[in-house]
Amino acid sequence: MPIYEYRCNECGRRVTLFWRSFSEVEKTSPRCSFCGGEDLTRLVSRVAVARSEESRLDDLADPSSLAGLDEDDPKSMARWMRKMSREMGEDLGPEFDEVMDRLESGQSPEDIEESMPDLGGELGAEGEF
Repeated sequence: MPIYEYRCNECGRRVTLFWRSFSEVEKTSPRCSFCGGEDLTRLVSRVAVARSEESRLDDLADPSSLAGLDEDDPKSMARWMRKMSREMGEDLGPEFDEVMDRLESGQSPEDIEESMPDLGGELGAEGEF
């Protein structure tokens, strides 16, 4: 199933369209799913490569993946943690993104932890979520 991305020149939003076949793409005029506009510019989409979990873990275990990591620099830690998240293909949610944004702005992990006391959920009696 072909997937194409467009930029709507009327409302400025990115539009993702799914087609049943490549011939349908050639025969159909795309429309913006937000405003209904027909003035769309096709974008070059990202390419996703399927990798095994073992392959991703091997890349993370490679000592060169730690190059440039400074555990005393919040910005460096945020870059490394985002890279790990991408490698694992995990969406860790909005809290993760907020913490990474704060680290990248130079805020210390201690300050972040203090301002976000519910971060990580609550632990039960056995120390489990």
